[in-house]
Order: sequence, then C-alpha cells, then structure tokens
Amino acid sequence: MKISDMSEADRPREKLLRLGAESLGNAELIAVLLRSGRPGESAVEMAHRLLSLVGGRLTGLFECDSGYLASRPGVGTSRAAALVAAFELGRRFMLEAGDPQIALTNAQRVYQHMLPRLKGLTHEESWIILLDQKMQEIKTVKVSVGGRKATVMDKTLIVRKALEAGAQALVLVHNHPTGDPAPSRSDISETRLLQNACDACNLRLLDHIIIADEHFYSFVDEKKY
Repeated sequence: MKISDMSEADRPREKLLRLGAESLGNAELIAVLLRSGRPGESAVEMAHRLLSLVGGRLTGLFECDSGYLASRPGVGTSRAAALVAAFELGRRFMLEAGDPQIALTNAQRVYQHMLPRLKGLTHEESWIILLDQKMQEIKTVKVSVGGRKATVMDKTLIVRKALEAGAQALVLVHNHPTGDPAPSRSDISETRLLQNACDACNLRLLDHIIIADEHFYSFVDEKKY
C-alpha cells in the first residue's frame, strides 16, 4: 500500500507530528527519512526490507556504509545520505550527552562514555581515555583497529600519547563484536604488559574495559590485575 493511500492518521510523518517520534516503530521512523517509496513499494515497505537485510537490528543498519545503502533497490544516494546522516547525528548526540566534569572512576561510567563509539561495530577497536589528577577526561583517543576477533595494542604508542597529553592515569577500552565481553588470553596478557609499561612511566592504568554492546567486562571489578 502506498503511503498516500493510508489514512492520514497512519502515515508515518503525520503520526510523528501528532503523537511524537516515540509512537513510531523503527521501520516507520526510517520511512520518514526515506520520504517516499518506489513503484510497487511504499517507504514503510522499503524500510522493512532494509531492516531485514541486517537481521532487523538498527545496529546492523548503522554499520552499512552509504555506498552499500545507495546500491539497494530504490534507495539511491539521496536516501542513503539521509540515513547515514541520521545515524551520525544520533551518535554525536550520545557523545554530547555526558557531563565532562564527571570523574570516570568506575566501569559503569566508562561504559556509558564509550558505548556510543563502540556499539554495533563489526570489528574490534581499542581506545584510551586519558585522565587528569582529578580523574576527569583530558581526551579520548583511538589507538588501534583490528578484525572481528582481535586487535593489536601498541603499548609504546599508548604510553607516549598519555605522556604527551600530561595524563596522570588512563583507562583502556576495546570492544568484542561477538557479543561476549569475556577477555581472551591475549586480552589478559596484553593488559598485564600495558600495566608494566604504565608503571615504568609513573602512569596509572585504572582499568581495562571490554564492551560488547549491552554488556561489559571490567578487569578491576573482576580482579584480573
């Protein structure tokens, strides 16, 4: 059914304006961004088709690049750009939401701080959060990008970036795209080596946190070092 054939109360854009964005399902929200469908397929049906390509999860759609989206039947560059821009705005909103004056002194706060950067990724990334003497963020830096199951952490690079920033402490964070936050043997050994490197340079490694979307693992909480 074409959106123009729906009752006005059921059309996604009108429904959003009347009842608020929270009243729409994922496919309806995507349809608002698509604006229109194509012959034989409404914008809502196109949205359902796009979601089905990624298992029905928004995180899967988030990971699609603009070229892939544009190549899907009926999408094209304009609609693909609208989708990518919407996801990027959502990510930036989440990054802005935190209070920069909150000390990142526990795993839950670090998890909330880093989740917008790491949620939904299909590859591993390692980041460091550099902290001042009050344990407030100086800056957050990506230090490596790897594959689905591993990434190599350069301990010399990490220590150098911390010293250059005048950091007193740091937190290491990386993600597990598999959905299981439990550390591998390599994760454990790499953490110990980084701990030794930080100790040698009078830096505090406060924690190593592994994020797997809705779950996380803290080396400190689990007393792994």
